[in-house]
Amino acid sequence: MNLSQVSDHIKKKKPKRVGRGVGSGHGKTSTRGHKGVGQRKGRKHYIGHQGGNVPYLRKIPKRGFKSRRPKEYQIVNLEEVVEKLKDKKTITPQELKTANLIKDEKKLVKILANLKSDFSQNSIFKAHKFSRKAKEIIEKAGGKVECLKL
Repeated sequence: MNLSQVSDHIKKKKPKRVGRGVGSGHGKTSTRGHKGVGQRKGRKHYIGHQGGNVPYLRKIPKRGFKSRRPKEYQIVNLEEVVEKLKDKKTITPQELKTANLIKDEKKLVKILANLKSDFSQNSIFKAHKFSRKAKEIIEKAGGKVECLKL
């Protein structure tokens, strides 16, 4: 026995032959019925179609606003900056990347004021966004805050 003699024993179902005359049983309307969306060619109906009823997605109330292209920030807490970058004079997204505090320096960075200890680092912070409390803490310690272009 070799591979050329091996065959599968699965019977393949022949496709239904439609539109081959009245005598075939699948003639005239070709098993599509009379009139309506099912009889027409092309897409039958969209997902969520309820056959004349108001679709579920149109029934439920919609509130608020959700942007299609939201701005996603990489968040850095001041506590992490104190631990890893305490001796730096300027803290930029490139510095945060080298310290493994963010994944990509090209994406937006936001600095938050999550602190457990006192903050006494007078550095220049460059990021795309700052929380109000983080801004206050940095300026109180003698540092500067510079916002980068979004």
